Amino acid sequence: MSRMPATSKGEKTPAKKQDPGMLEALSEAVESGAGLPAVARAAARVLDASVALIDRSSAVLAVAGASPDQERKLLGGGEDVNRVELRVADNVVGELRYRSADPPDAAMARMVTTLLALELERARSPEWESEEVAGAFVAAVLAREVTDRGDIVARAAELGADLEAGAGVLILHAAPRAAQTGEWRARVLTLAQRALRSLAPGSLASSSGEEAAEIAAIVPAEDDARVERAAAGLSRELEEGLSGFSLTIGRSRHAADPVDLYRAGNEARLAVNVGEAEGRSPLAFEDTGSYRLLLPAMSEDPGELERFYAETIAPLSAYDDQYETELVTTVEAYLDNDGNVAATAKQLFTHRHTIRYRLERVRELCGHDVSATEGREKLGLGLKTMRVLGIASPRGPAMEPGAEAGQVPRGGEE
Repeated sequence: MSRMPATSKGEKTPAKKQDPGMLEALSEAVESGAGLPAVARAAARVLDASVALIDRSSAVLAVAGASPDQERKLLGGGEDVNRVELRVADNVVGELRYRSADPPDAAMARMVTTLLALELERARSPEWESEEVAGAFVAAVLAREVTDRGDIVARAAELGADLEAGAGVLILHAAPRAAQTGEWRARVLTLAQRALRSLAPGSLASSSGEEAAEIAAIVPAEDDARVERAAAGLSRELEEGLSGFSLTIGRSRHAADPVDLYRAGNEARLAVNVGEAEGRSPLAFEDTGSYRLLLPAMSEDPGELERFYAETIAPLSAYDDQYETELVTTVEAYLDNDGNVAATAKQLFTHRHTIRYRLERVRELCGHDVSATEGREKLGLGLKTMRVLGIASPRGPAMEPGAEAGQVPRGGEE
């Protein structure tokens, strides 16, 4: 297709007039069910551009008309890459990216994106529906809404999972270290599902969470070793595919009876909460030490744990959040150093008098004297309760990454 002649400086390049026959070829590719790669190639010819078709989870479905270098630029999303959200009614189904020397005709481009959105929805809806059904099943099993063994096994079999020999549960927490564009939670779920299907065929997953993504997966397995390999493999795959994320995986023990998957889910949740608080991943339930003693309370009466947290650490955490202090951190360090003030001060790069002042403030706020045996026991258990419940350590604005601990740069410094 010939290009428009160059325009004078400052004059806007007019849009090209696309050949209607090209649009007919695109329509035929859609109608014949030729598949997304063929549809993408037809769209590239209509737009006279290199194009990439991406679904709502950020998975690349097809790239057309691009050299390897062009493909890298397309997927990198540089300034010269046009990005168009593909919608069907109010639902975002994907994204079209394209690079062209001249802008395409606006009306023709609108028709192309409409056809692509409808084809993407048609081609992917059975898969999306299956994933949504699997996610609902996982959530129901782990919430103990499905308790009959035969029902669990039969419904899992309909979704392609064989649970006759039992299974394990993995829970993943993924939090972006920087702002993300698009449906990044769906992308995390897609990558996790893809990895688990290759590591442990038949795995089923569900997703939840707002600020961070939580993926819960039931992994068919006949023993602990298989669950462990799946957790290690998932960690490895996601670290490569999600470099800009903080990732933590918790692993349950093997549940020989599918009815025990509810218990396994609680084990994995406890492990991921502890692992996230202590920077350990993947973490197995059996490696959580004394935290395991809190599992019955977490499973049967989490309200009791919440009450204990409210009586011990919650007042310190609230004070830290409000005044940007470090009382919780100081208590943790003091207990880790067996009540040695000098060692605590050295660890926190703080004067001994400051540590003593903070510990006195702790006693005033929560009523527990950390220098006494009973106080140390209660506050230590309160910290464990905080981690088991998945409550993050307090971080006031001055303690956020990039805030330089609240210090204001000197004049002339960046």
